[in-house]
Amino acid sequence: MYYIGYDLGSSSIKAALVNAASGKVLGLAQYPDKEMEIMSLKAGWAEQDPNLWWEYLGILTQKLIKDTGVAKARIKGVGIAYQMHGLVLVDKDFEVLRPSIIWCDSRAAMIGNKVFQDLGEEKCMTHLLNSPGNFTLSKLKWVKDNEPSLYEKVHKFLLPGDFIALKLTGEATTTISGLSEGIMWDFKANTPANWLFDYMGIDTGLIPNMVPTFSVQGSVTKSAAKLTGLPSGIPVLYRAGDQPNNALSLNVLRPGEIAATGGTSGVVYAVTDNKSTQESLRINNFAHVNYTTEQSIIGKLLNINGAGIQYSWMKEHVLKGENYEQMNAMAANVPIGSDGLRVIPFGNGVERMMNNSNDGAAIFNLNFNKHHSEHLFRAALEGIAFSFVYGVNIMKGDGVKVSNIRAGNDNLFRSGIFATTLATLIDSEIDILDTTGAIGAARAAGVSMGDFKSLEDVFSDNEKVCTYGPVKDKGPYTEAFQLWELDLRRRYLSNL
Repeated sequence: MYYIGYDLGSSSIKAALVNAASGKVLGLAQYPDKEMEIMSLKAGWAEQDPNLWWEYLGILTQKLIKDTGVAKARIKGVGIAYQMHGLVLVDKDFEVLRPSIIWCDSRAAMIGNKVFQDLGEEKCMTHLLNSPGNFTLSKLKWVKDNEPSLYEKVHKFLLPGDFIALKLTGEATTTISGLSEGIMWDFKANTPANWLFDYMGIDTGLIPNMVPTFSVQGSVTKSAAKLTGLPSGIPVLYRAGDQPNNALSLNVLRPGEIAATGGTSGVVYAVTDNKSTQESLRINNFAHVNYTTEQSIIGKLLNINGAGIQYSWMKEHVLKGENYEQMNAMAANVPIGSDGLRVIPFGNGVERMMNNSNDGAAIFNLNFNKHHSEHLFRAALEGIAFSFVYGVNIMKGDGVKVSNIRAGNDNLFRSGIFATTLATLIDSEIDILDTTGAIGAARAAGVSMGDFKSLEDVFSDNEKVCTYGPVKDKGPYTEAFQLWELDLRRRYLSNL
């Protein structure tokens, strides 16, 4: 028997089939091959058609079943991971009313900022653990203010994963973790933030029914089975946003553990049992997948926009399309500190951890007689690692005690320079695992069904690629980081 897991991203949807007894992966698939369209009718807007997600999920599921040769009757449950912070609106017939306002849409930022000012920092920090910001509830308020006739037809609002669950089961539901990512959960009262809905003039009746993250959240309907090829009647068993789910996929569940992502942007997601925060503008705090009202496990998320995109830029424009392995090999010929060359990678929009500054990337101390392309590559890897260290230090100042870091086997973490620099300066081992969010979602479904006694039981060291540890001689790394941080403070002085 098998579980199927989905990971709904903004560029594509991924799916995985895992064995229900062992948790081993049978098959992986992705659709579409080209990135899904993001519509931007105005600057700063970003929308996608939820019905297209559903159509693609059906194609993807049938493809995975065909490619693996698994009889559909052997699939016994579904897990869902999804792009966070999006807004999907449906009417009383559960028909989509407008395109989804997705995570990278910034139209509601001013609304959230005004709420933060009007209701006060103390109220928001102690109850929401965040500023309302540009998150899901603020986006719903934007619709109410700007599309009133459409808003009157709204029966329920949904997060992207809630919409997929609705299409599979015919039931509109959400989770505590989901409400917290939309900044709609009152951690102090352990209820939806009714006072915030009242302030915004939004009826709490629009909130879908709440279900536990790990639970039977409905059963696949006959119409959904026809479109996807899944068996009718099997349960949806798990649902979580992509970053909490990525942490689960890496077995990051206990306070002190950190899940790191080194793709186009960088993410540091730390687990803590401390609900206090002083960094609601630079760090986001969400209910983790194993959060309960009795045991408040929180995920602290810090995002670094300018990370892997900088290394990708160098690959395309300095090496003219050569591969990362060649860049890494060239960088390894340069000593720690890149012979004085330093790079700040923040060139991909506003950086929240730099107080939403948007001053671009920078190169410092470039010497035309001494530095060559390999110096640029090493300085780039070190600069991205230093930005991760800077972010982790912010988290430490906000109460996170680091015990271990785990990361997926993505581009940056394939570089020994990047990973060793990070491990040395944070003074923590970094385990690299070969897994995906879709695999994690499938395994989580098995935990919910009871095939595994706990989340930890479904994971093993079989997928561990390698471990990077701190080096004994930290001096050169520390000196290089201190010089980089000095450059950072000079460039962003007005924001620090």
